[in-house]
Amino acid sequence: MSNATISAVTIRPEEAAHFGKLADEWWDPAGSSAMLHKVNPVRLGFIRDAIDMHWGADIASRQPLAGKRALDVGCGAGLLCEPLARLGADVTGVDAAPENIGAARAHADAVGLQVSYHDGELGTLVPGTYDLVTAMEVLEHVADKQAFIGQLADRLADGGLMILSMPNRTLKSKLLLVEGAERLGMVPRGTHHWDDFVTPEELEELLRAAGLVMGEVRGIAFSALRGLELSDDSSLNFITTARRG
Repeated sequence: MSNATISAVTIRPEEAAHFGKLADEWWDPAGSSAMLHKVNPVRLGFIRDAIDMHWGADIASRQPLAGKRALDVGCGAGLLCEPLARLGADVTGVDAAPENIGAARAHADAVGLQVSYHDGELGTLVPGTYDLVTAMEVLEHVADKQAFIGQLADRLADGGLMILSMPNRTLKSKLLLVEGAERLGMVPRGTHHWDDFVTPEELEELLRAAGLVMGEVRGIAFSALRGLELSDDSSLNFITTARRG
């Protein structure tokens, strides 16, 4: 389950090339990004709850991010950027693969959404901060994880909210995400490198070093009856928030 191809300082060319080849299928729920289409509603449920709690938003509001700036790093073809725009945010998406940004722009234009897309490293963006910073399934693709988290922190406005998700480095994730999902064709081969996965404890240390405090960790787990869902089981994948300490 990957949604990202960007590094804060050093973009791994092979990572950008891998995801760039998938650009034409990002928006096909039956294509190579099918798993993303399944996990995106789960992420969005967590994000909406986090937004409401952080800013005390009206839970009935259709646009709780109205008047706020959002940055999605490693945005792929915009699967998260577009929902954030519908929630009212002024959205910027950045990704290492130009092919992904081309697909993102084309799709946003087709559905009439205003999203500012940029290809390249996070540091190439015009200086500025954002109320909401997201990076979904990105950290495991980054060469210098501490530098990347530091740059995310630099983009977070005072009083802002950061949301991160990633696979956990456990035996379960190795068996199911790498050995299982990729071998069975559920995820494109070469998407995951288990040694680069990060545990919640390691993420907390990275965030602390960047002056951020990690929030509650929620697992993204698979249920035979309900499919992917938020769970107390974080052994496969997890999502969490961060804010300034």
